Amino acid sequence: MTAPLTPHDQPSPHDDPAGGQSQGQPSGNSSVPPYGHPGHPGHPGQPSGYPEQSGGAGYSGHAERPEPSEPGPELRAELVQASLVAIAVAVAGVLLGLLWLWLAPKVPLISDGSAVYLKNSEGEDAIGADGVFTLLGLTFGVVSAVVVFLLFRHGGIALVIGLAIGGVLASVIAWRLGVWLGPTSDVVAHAKSVGKGVTFDGPLKLGAKGALLAWSVAAMVVHLVLTGLFGPRDPEPALPSPATPGAR
Repeated sequence: MTAPLTPHDQPSPHDDPAGGQSQGQPSGNSSVPPYGHPGHPGHPGQPSGYPEQSGGAGYSGHAERPEPSEPGPELRAELVQASLVAIAVAVAGVLLGLLWLWLAPKVPLISDGSAVYLKNSEGEDAIGADGVFTLLGLTFGVVSAVVVFLLFRHGGIALVIGLAIGGVLASVIAWRLGVWLGPTSDVVAHAKSVGKGVTFDGPLKLGAKGALLAWSVAAMVVHLVLTGLFGPRDPEPALPSPATPGAR
């Protein structure tokens, strides 16, 4: 007969029959960290669940701002041309002022010794001065646009802006020059100097200030029309050659 096994002789359920180690104790080759939740670093060497930020070449603390680009040579050339056009057109305003002074109808005035009156109360001479200035401005605008288009056929929008600015400056110069060279604006002093009952010319005035834009409007419209009709065209894209019948 054999003796019954004592309780201390029975194998423990936690013992590993193969290696003699307990299942509850981690081995040295186990992939589970000894402490901490997976995804959180158990120690500085363990990988983390959050991406690391390094100061290497792949990451920069501050975004690089692009440097402002300088205008190219073509743009600089257009700006220079537009400036020259604006200056030349503005100088031409002197000729417009002289022609306006010469062609504008005179406004006859007369004094009775106590007041100054229009000699022809039903005349439209004052309105005629505005009309002459407007027609001259339109004519100068058309001529300047044609000349600029012939000189700078490949010009862009900068030339149109130069024409517009130059036209306004030329109109203002012509207006002030005509008023300055025309009869004095001191009507009372002029009437006293010529005497009672003597007809004299009234000052040259521009009643419709919108006429100052006639030159610029005409120049821009004519230049754009000429550019659209006779300006350089962009090369058309080449069409693909037709496929040869039977070719694969």
